[in-house]
Amino acid sequence: MKIMAIDFGDARTGIAISDPLEMLTGFTTVVHAYTPEKAAAAVAQVARERGAEVLVVGLPRNMDGTEGPRAALCRAFAALVGETTELPVELWDERRTTVDAHRILSDNGVRGRKRKNTVDAVAASLILEGYLNRRRSKA
Repeated sequence: MKIMAIDFGDARTGIAISDPLEMLTGFTTVVHAYTPEKAAAAVAQVARERGAEVLVVGLPRNMDGTEGPRAALCRAFAALVGETTELPVELWDERRTTVDAHRILSDNGVRGRKRKNTVDAVAASLILEGYLNRRRSKA
């Protein structure tokens, strides 16, 4: 089954989709949208085109596990994207994924505009990787 991970942002939303065997990330992209409604519509289109069957939305938690205002926005987005796509949606703790994505890109010499345009897709890939690892460990 193809699983789509989503790193929701104010201007850019990162997307990563697994291969059908749920082993690795098979596709990544970033959609540019400035409203949750436009982002949800773009996510729905990618999900349809790529055959995603489950959506995993990153939920930003504070380091102590509490949720702040950004988590509330992501919860609302997850509900919206679920309604828009009619696919099951799960939330996934995404603590540190953006920080780790910046580190990965920096370690690989990706800088400036290219980094700004790819960091959200890398963060979505990290969300997907964590989610897939958990699924494999439960199997």
